[in-house]
Amino acid sequence: MWNENIIRMLFEGTYTTVYMTLTSSLGGYLLGLPLGIVLAVTSNKGIAPNKIIYKILDFIINITRSIPFLILLILLIPFTRFVVGKSFGPTATIVPLIIAAAPFIARLVESALLQVEKGVIEAAQSMGAGVFAIIRKVLLIEARVPLIDGATITVGTILGYSAMAGVVGGGGLGDIAIRYGYHRYQMDIMLVTVILLIVLVQIFQNIGFLISRKIDRKKV
Repeated sequence: MWNENIIRMLFEGTYTTVYMTLTSSLGGYLLGLPLGIVLAVTSNKGIAPNKIIYKILDFIINITRSIPFLILLILLIPFTRFVVGKSFGPTATIVPLIIAAAPFIARLVESALLQVEKGVIEAAQSMGAGVFAIIRKVLLIEARVPLIDGATITVGTILGYSAMAGVVGGGGLGDIAIRYGYHRYQMDIMLVTVILLIVLVQIFQNIGFLISRKIDRKKV
């Protein structure tokens, strides 16, 4: 069974998984980062508290995060088909991955920004800095280490989600594991896909933590 076609399939599955993970992470941050900033700024500990805005966003994010990814994947099939023209395959899987990742990212960003010492924020305010200036020059700069740590966690989480998408023909290593390990009972191929997924997670985590440690040393 271990012929050239199987090996090529595993390489292509690995590439597809990386493509889905990185693209979804980028898309998730395009949505989740602004949401997280608004949550941090409008919370009762933020620099511009606003109960109405915070509660609305908090409710939406909590609801979205409460839906298991596989159910969300199925619920979004009509929307995914509208956006990309089909409901299966790697590109189609990116749509629900982004929507699932965005609220998770928003919470990580909110938590990271709220860790910034109040003294630094108060110093910026005393010099006349406005809300947007504080966000750009204080919050995002001071919280860059926990933000990078959060991004590392996010990539690992999205990688796991992408593997789940194999249940509905999402492509990548998860799809290979389902087709060969579950439907055809070829446990050797399934074991290899699991090992490849573990290796990918470790690579992404090590890269993220290396970047985080370098930036942390520069702060000191």
